[in-house]
Amino acid sequence: MSDLFDPILAAGPVRDEVSDAAWLRGLLDAEAALAEAEADAGVIPREHADRIAAVARDGKFDPAAIGAKSVGVGNPAAPLVRELTAQVGGEAGRVVHLGATSQDIVDTAAMLVSARAVDVLLGEVEACADRLADLAREHAGTVQSGRTLLQQALPVTFGFQLAGWLSGLDAAADRLRAQRFAVQLGGATGTLASLGEQGPAVLAAFARRLGLAEPAMPWHTERTRIAELAGALGSLAGVVAGASRSLVLLAQTEVGEIAEVAEGSGGSSTMPHKRNPVAAVAAGAAAQQAPGLVATLLGAMAQEHQRAAGSWHAEWRPLTELFRSTGSAVHWLRTSLDRLQVDADRMRANLDITRGALLSERITTALAAETGRLEAHDAVSACTRRALAGEGELADLLAEDALVGKHLSRERIGELLDPAGYLGSARVFVERVLEKRKGTS
Repeated sequence: MSDLFDPILAAGPVRDEVSDAAWLRGLLDAEAALAEAEADAGVIPREHADRIAAVARDGKFDPAAIGAKSVGVGNPAAPLVRELTAQVGGEAGRVVHLGATSQDIVDTAAMLVSARAVDVLLGEVEACADRLADLAREHAGTVQSGRTLLQQALPVTFGFQLAGWLSGLDAAADRLRAQRFAVQLGGATGTLASLGEQGPAVLAAFARRLGLAEPAMPWHTERTRIAELAGALGSLAGVVAGASRSLVLLAQTEVGEIAEVAEGSGGSSTMPHKRNPVAAVAAGAAAQQAPGLVATLLGAMAQEHQRAAGSWHAEWRPLTELFRSTGSAVHWLRTSLDRLQVDADRMRANLDITRGALLSERITTALAAETGRLEAHDAVSACTRRALAGEGELADLLAEDALVGKHLSRERIGELLDPAGYLGSARVFVERVLEKRKGTS
């Protein structure tokens, strides 16, 4: 948590859903639901559960004080239970946290916090995807150079590129929606021995009270839920990282196909002429935090016996930071897209940098039907090298070539060298992505 860096690297609404206050709310919600579930199962009197739930909801709890006291036991649940018990008081205070262990409360809070954060994150993703869909529709026919290994390859459209990012966002959102948020309740070693025969009934009521899934058994050291959530968040961050990097490259001075336009944004501390795509840069910076955090959470899956020594504790901060970073990345990508200014003329002009060589494949294909592929390839390659060396326009050189000119007229060569005529199924693919989105929204 940093007042200096968080406005950039933890921007957007997701960070509030994983704040200390949000975690504390999750811990208290878990304790309240546990008491209510035990009353539902007849384990404790209803009035005791009502008292515990009321204090958990309305009591005064200080995250900093609880955190400071947690060092003595290694987790924040234990000092919170002491404080909750003190505030509940009386007979009801004796049954606070009955049958649970600290990990039950922290893990259940983690699921509550995660579920709530995912809801907010999905809202951000949807807003970002909506903007991408609008742009893809608008630029479905805006011709642009396709680039492979950072070199110009064959023509695409800007809408085609946008649709690729949109498809990735939608896939990442689907994976997030499929996450399994389940309660944790097993007691000391996962058997719920202290609740006797009522253990399963309390577990079912606990899940029902919180609106979370009921697991088949406690998952104290079986951490696939955390790992799958980490993977889903990491995938989303990866989609954002790819889109933001492409936007930054398209905004380069030498390329200049897009720009971010916003009052007071994009300047340099020393160079007045600069207009930096700062939102796209921030999106990439936030997204780049994700792989290491995901790796930490995957590494923490190695948990021994019934309760782990350290690996469980290692999850708390990286899970929180992963939400903050991924949420920030999506927020900044959305901001970049909202600021986006597209220069279609520059996109078209950049297609001419290669003097028509970009479409040489198309000439070869058309000629090969008459001459065979190798002869066509050699003739077109020779003309292309001469054009790139500045010996003339490619269309003229091709028309003057003995082999090419014999089979293709100057007019036909000009048609074949038009990038707008060699877009394959780009528009179809854009329409398919937009149609799929419309059918699932």
